[in-house]
Amino acid sequence: MDIQIPKQLFEIVEKFDREKFEVYIVGGAVRDVLLGNKTYDWDVTTNATPDEMLNLFSDAFYNNQYGTVGIPNKIEGERPYEITTFRTETGYTDTRHPDVVNWGKTLEEDLSRREATISAMAFQPVFSEKRKKVMSGNYVTCSVNLIDPYNGKADLDHKTFRAVGNPDERYKEDALRMIRAIRISAQLGFQIEEKTFEGIKKNAHLINNIAKERVRDELLKIFQSQYPSDGMLLLKNSGLMKETLPEMDATFGIEQKSPGRHHIYDVGTHSLMSLKNCPSKDPIVRFAAFIHDSGKAKTFKKLENGTITFYNHELVSANNAYNIAKRLRFSRKSTDKLIKLVRWHQFTVDERQTDSAIRRFIKNITPEYVTDILDLRVGDRLGGGASETSWRLEEFKKRLVEVQKQPFTVRDLKIDGNDVMEILDIKPSPKVGQILEQLYTGVVEKKYNNTKEDLVKALKNLHQQKVE
Repeated sequence: MDIQIPKQLFEIVEKFDREKFEVYIVGGAVRDVLLGNKTYDWDVTTNATPDEMLNLFSDAFYNNQYGTVGIPNKIEGERPYEITTFRTETGYTDTRHPDVVNWGKTLEEDLSRREATISAMAFQPVFSEKRKKVMSGNYVTCSVNLIDPYNGKADLDHKTFRAVGNPDERYKEDALRMIRAIRISAQLGFQIEEKTFEGIKKNAHLINNIAKERVRDELLKIFQSQYPSDGMLLLKNSGLMKETLPEMDATFGIEQKSPGRHHIYDVGTHSLMSLKNCPSKDPIVRFAAFIHDSGKAKTFKKLENGTITFYNHELVSANNAYNIAKRLRFSRKSTDKLIKLVRWHQFTVDERQTDSAIRRFIKNITPEYVTDILDLRVGDRLGGGASETSWRLEEFKKRLVEVQKQPFTVRDLKIDGNDVMEILDIKPSPKVGQILEQLYTGVVEKKYNNTKEDLVKALKNLHQQKVE
């Protein structure tokens, strides 16, 4: 078969072949090419040792124990091309990294240590001047043979994720592989093969041995994937949610159906549906859509008349968001965004609200996250069985736009302290701040517009009144 690969990569593998080394394209690139997806990460494996590779390429670098040599990507300029010596691995004391890495002798040995059949395939380039053709300057059409010892191509065709060999052994070796299996399945829309899924369920507790940052990164990739709600359902059914997001695991089975309530699902299922219907592509917004009702597990109450209540669940949910962000070591900005979206998801859209009430809402959520919380509200509505929007919500959106045209702080005024001092010919003093506050109040109360011309005029009038 013929595939297109970057010109620099072709030159790299061609050089290995010219020097009589075995060389193969492996990993996710093979899977992506076979699926017809855009390929960004090209990995190569060879029987050449790191020292032999360093002698072949003057710009190569090597600073790890796993036999991986990097070559700078001169065209795409991002991730370097990684070339790894065939290797075998033994002993995984920390359920993450091999205790001993040995150079392997064959491609089959190398592929046997990989986690999934769809990642245990290789392309063997076939070099022939007649088959080589430069495409668009940066790409080459290269003839390759597919090497597929574990029937990964068949699993690709059937949209199945299957572990290589014994799933129990694979996940005891590296516990991160379990959540990675779910992430890849969510990205591709694949089902996890039964024995593989049983292996994940059996070893789910081992995910606690993995660095929280690595777990966080995989979770965010699930939320960023094409099928995030399917990924979260797999996380739940595998037992990994109980280990990584126990606050959410506890929401499944918490009923919401009761007199006077519109909900048709239990809390956990509603959360999945909210995530599925959230229009945002932002993983933090999707994360918030999923956990926004997590506090309902602790605030559930059923009254004598059968009505179910969750008073102050948004406060408990916000506390859950804080604990999750801290546990998974989110950045400060991501933590702030997650908490605010969860805390204020219960905002009111009553048409009788004053501009001041809407301004308070915007200040609480911050103007930067207004669009995000509206996306969360859409997911929440659809996830509860309601329509995507309502006339009240549409009116609320219009008022949000109008209110945001007004200043939110003194700093948003079209004049500043320097203008005040120059116009009134006064020196720096607390009086300058007092005057700006007076102007700000006047704009908020719509006595005058927030334009420099109107504010200068208002400033002169205020000064004139005091003089008189």
